[in-house]
Amino acid sequence: MRAAFAALFLLLLLPRLASAQAIVTGMVRDSVTRQPLPFASVFLANTTVGVTTTEQGTFVLGRVPAGTYDVVASYVGYRLAKQTVIVGATRQELTLELAPAINRLGEVVVRAHPTQFVDYQRFARLFLGETTFSNQCHIRNRKDITIDFDKNTQELTASVDNYLQVDNQALGYHIKYYGLRFQCNLARQFLSFYGQPVFEEMKPRDEKQQRQWEANRLAAYHGSLTHFLKSVYDNRVVAEGFLAQKIRIVRNPHHPRADSLARNLLARHRTSSSVAKQDTPFGWVSMPLSAAEQDSLRRWYNTPKAFSLLYPAERPIDSLRYASADGAHTFLRFTDDLQVAYFNEKPDPQYKQFIEPIGPPGAPAPAQREVSQLRLLQPETELQPMGAPLNPLALFTMGYWAFEKIGEFLPLNYVPPTPISHP
Repeated sequence: MRAAFAALFLLLLLPRLASAQAIVTGMVRDSVTRQPLPFASVFLANTTVGVTTTEQGTFVLGRVPAGTYDVVASYVGYRLAKQTVIVGATRQELTLELAPAINRLGEVVVRAHPTQFVDYQRFARLFLGETTFSNQCHIRNRKDITIDFDKNTQELTASVDNYLQVDNQALGYHIKYYGLRFQCNLARQFLSFYGQPVFEEMKPRDEKQQRQWEANRLAAYHGSLTHFLKSVYDNRVVAEGFLAQKIRIVRNPHHPRADSLARNLLARHRTSSSVAKQDTPFGWVSMPLSAAEQDSLRRWYNTPKAFSLLYPAERPIDSLRYASADGAHTFLRFTDDLQVAYFNEKPDPQYKQFIEPIGPPGAPAPAQREVSQLRLLQPETELQPMGAPLNPLALFTMGYWAFEKIGEFLPLNYVPPTPISHP
């Protein structure tokens, strides 16, 4: 997910085809009347695979790579229907039933707090991102977004009743993001969003633009979280240019005492006096603090809650993943946090956060590289062969991966070209 391109020397790039593909068929119908719904949209979430149902409400999704997918159906005036399927070598057949939406025809919804433009700008920046590729993304239906901002909690939320459409001119995709649920706490610097997006490839102006899109997609893939997880699945972490190290978070034993002393100091200065108020990191006080008290307060306020300890040794593959006894399932499993550095390209020029120069063990000279942190929110999560976790909400990213957003968003069925050299 990047702006810099990988260098390829004397190699011919050929598409890599999935080894196992299958067909998913079925019907979409009304959950109340059981009547088929013609011309409904059916797609595999997070992929480019999608079709429209026939007049009889039937559909066929062909050439589906093996894996676990959410099959989603959408129809005007109905709620989304979703069903998870495991695609293997055999044909899958299913029925999707859509429930009518509860809004009555002609009903007008009045929002208590109309979306402010400043809130939309904040949402667009956080959702699309600020990378070189993100700057080439455009939201086409911003009026369909419901955005709320709570000043007290610093919570920004956004949702859409149907879908949010984004045009990514950098990668050549139209993205329809169905059922978007977006949440960002600005105070805690925590961001999450989920839904069921579907990708549609744009039509290029000419071959030059198509080649640029293909190069940008490859650049977006290199060093991404998906790329790293696939390298874990394939046991190719080092070969793909990654270095994974352990980070342990250690609580600072002095922080609780410093926090308590600071609050006691401020409590003595919070009175009902009409003296001019003074702003502090812990709130307003009614009586001015002395210079010594202000200095002590700054030192206490800057006392870190915890320390991050980086272990220099490379984490072995057995400490990152676990394979079932039959070899049919591979799980991402590790303790503490991971720091992951990628060495095969430089960070996006728009990335302003300082990155400590780092290099692989034995490298002659360190260089600035993409550095991310990864945390598991549950003991383990299963990985699919293409590198996607079955439960994306089990992963929490920081650093460079948190910087990349929709601008570098690729479909799950994207397969990077395989470099093949001629003898």
